[in-house]
Amino acid sequence: MITVHHLNNSRSQRILWLLEELGLPYEIKRYQRDPKTSLAPPELKAINPLGKSPVIEDGTLVLTESGAIVDYLIRRHGGGRLQPDPATPAYDEYVKWLHFAEGSAMLPFMLHLYVGRLGEAGAPLQPRIQSELANFLGYIDGALRDTPYLRGEELSGADIQLSFIGELAKVQRMAGPYPHLQAWMARLQARPAYQKAIERGGEYAYAK
Repeated sequence: MITVHHLNNSRSQRILWLLEELGLPYEIKRYQRDPKTSLAPPELKAINPLGKSPVIEDGTLVLTESGAIVDYLIRRHGGGRLQPDPATPAYDEYVKWLHFAEGSAMLPFMLHLYVGRLGEAGAPLQPRIQSELANFLGYIDGALRDTPYLRGEELSGADIQLSFIGELAKVQRMAGPYPHLQAWMARLQARPAYQKAIERGGEYAYAK
């Protein structure tokens, strides 16, 4: 049985959704953010020394990092689903999107969050941050111009991994100029497996 160490309102929600798409049995060990600081509880450090979620346990394996977990679950338990054939060029494009989410797209959102807390002191950095946000969101929007999902007609692990960026853009009211990204997010959030993961995972502000 796969165990997901799940922090409320976090990127671990993607892992629950992936498990629902794959139809795999799993159990959830829940952790709640501090209501004042929004930080994860120290108990998470017992399974991940960094105190971050998601973490999965599968037998003796303990695995952290969203991209690694998505890759592992699909590769080990997917039976060929949710990814292209690794022998094809389409797989290389899939891997690019899988790593783009955390490797590139997440950084300007994190800067937007932390620099925003500086108030006027952070104002000189905001034009560059906003430019990068527009750059990345426009890039995703363009990739979805003629296709319902990142890799064509079918959902893949890359869509699941990148979905958190779309959710952030939507909740932070940045998605307006990007109609293809908005339509993609509507498709993702309407999927039965996405809805089931929300039911099981509990509080998740980014589903709004």
